Amino acid sequence: MVAPKTPLLDGIAGSSDLAPLSDGDLRKLADELRAETIHAVSRTGGHLGAGLGVVELTVALHAVFDTPRDKLIWDVSHQCYPHKILTGRRRRMDTLRQKDGLSGFTKRTESPYDPFGAAHSSTSISAALGFAMARELGAPEVGDAIAVIGDGALTGGMAYEALNHAGHLQKRLIVVLNDNDMSIAPPVGAMSSYLSRLYAGAPFQDLKAAAKGAVGFLPPPFQEGARRAKEMLKGMTVGGTLFEELGFSYVGPINGHDMESLLGVLRTVKARATGPILIHAITKKGKGFRPAESARDGGHATSKFDVATGEQTKAPSNAPSYTKVFAESLIREAAEDDRIVAITAAMPDGTGLNLFAERFPARCFDVGIAEQHGVTFCAGLAAAGMRPFAAIYSTFLQRGYDQVVHDVALQNLPVRFAIDRAGLVGADGATHAGSFDIAYLSNLPNFTVMAAADEAELRHMVATAATHDAGPIAFRFPRGEGVGVDMPERGTPLEIGRGRMVHEGERVAILSFGARLPEVEAARERLMARGIRPTVADARFAKPLDRDLILRLARDHEALITIEEGAVGGFGSHVAQLLAEAGLFDEGLRFRSMVLPDAFIDQAGPAEMYIEAGLTAADIEAKVLTVLDLGQIGKRA
Repeated sequence: MVAPKTPLLDGIAGSSDLAPLSDGDLRKLADELRAETIHAVSRTGGHLGAGLGVVELTVALHAVFDTPRDKLIWDVSHQCYPHKILTGRRRRMDTLRQKDGLSGFTKRTESPYDPFGAAHSSTSISAALGFAMARELGAPEVGDAIAVIGDGALTGGMAYEALNHAGHLQKRLIVVLNDNDMSIAPPVGAMSSYLSRLYAGAPFQDLKAAAKGAVGFLPPPFQEGARRAKEMLKGMTVGGTLFEELGFSYVGPINGHDMESLLGVLRTVKARATGPILIHAITKKGKGFRPAESARDGGHATSKFDVATGEQTKAPSNAPSYTKVFAESLIREAAEDDRIVAITAAMPDGTGLNLFAERFPARCFDVGIAEQHGVTFCAGLAAAGMRPFAAIYSTFLQRGYDQVVHDVALQNLPVRFAIDRAGLVGADGATHAGSFDIAYLSNLPNFTVMAAADEAELRHMVATAATHDAGPIAFRFPRGEGVGVDMPERGTPLEIGRGRMVHEGERVAILSFGARLPEVEAARERLMARGIRPTVADARFAKPLDRDLILRLARDHEALITIEEGAVGGFGSHVAQLLAEAGLFDEGLRFRSMVLPDAFIDQAGPAEMYIEAGLTAADIEAKVLTVLDLGQIGKRA
């Protein structure tokens, strides 16, 4: 693969190197940066479309502002690859999203040019306002604070909370709205319609700026025309924009790919802004790479690909993905029950609900990047007698936790939570790991919590949730492909709080919760080669626990080991509480709980991450030998 020729980019080691460049050179630099971004992502895979959409904006921001003293904060930050290339990390782009490599998002420990880490949405304005107020209070080495937020992220309520607070404080703060009419999925909601109307009225924005007295924020070439426009508007009433009503000066919309417009506006804002100001830039996701531009999601995320054709390199699938099994199972249940509705928070493709929406468009709701609203929306649906399924990644459900507690659990409403990406997820790293949902749901009264050991179990759990009206119920499943088990045509509801015996054995019992069961079975094979025959059981439920099964395992074996893909405080902790209350520890039971370590695990391949977490077959084998006092072994033998 031939690298693009990039003579200007070759001379850039940091943002200060942009200062000597002419505006014409900055335009050429943007072209080189776009080519380099495409080349880099083609070798590693990753988020592509969002970064291509902000190439000119990235160059202009670093050329006009004094980063890293001026704090440039990217919302979500999946668009930050061009920013990384410009800020001294170009030579490491081939390590992107790999073990010990560059993060796919901004990360404070990676570079001083990343003043605030992100990977979840709608946080940038709050963080930038924090920097701005720290500056006002005398914090050293803090200049301007600039938040770059996409139109999709504006569907998250936290962004409005920050806008409202910033408008009240009236301190200098710069917000750039990167409006590409496309988040990961097509945008939804009134804000999208509002921004579209602003865009449609673009020729009149100079007139509005004149009428609102904001001529000073326009670049000098536009000021005279705006003054003339103001004369035309005498006697007319022009209403303010939503952003102006929140206390922001508003400039735009401007063409986010026109370097002259960007530089003019940013320089003027830098020179004159006193309070909060919002710059509305219209961009195109995937700009400059035809396969991305033509993709439905704007080339949001890709595996490795051929630059000439855009064709991606993907390994053949040996089994259906858990996400697809969930979607197809839910469609089967919904075909028999018109009370079933499905809800996603801006991730219809990622959760498989795009398939559900094709079959039942009136019963599928995308609430935007608004998990809090989505959870309470489901609570209202459940209170009205519907059977809502909230399909939300584990890491994103964290953002709706107060609503899970207050609006769902407290009222004992039968909302069904389909928790995708449970466990470690690979290249997206710690920000997207589903590490905490077992613990943060199992401690809630009224909740039922399940985990699928394989894709057939997932199908049964969808059926279980569909018929469970006694209260809230959740089932978790991992990212990626299933294990290739035989699949039932339709799921059969499970008995609530009942696990299953997988293998009868002796001396030690291994009780698995969730998708580590194949590793448990592999560990059993290794142990049997040593003459040890463990019992293996699949708990299925973290709440309610299968009390009879657990107490039987504890009483019939010398040792009991629990295994889960979650942080401490989850399944194993609940089992330990049960055993303690039943007095089993008083009788000499040896108990161990294998959980994710008390640390955030950086990105790597999923297999590498589970090695680091100590949850592989070799780790399980070693734990059994240790608990039986049979000595340590080489874990990787």
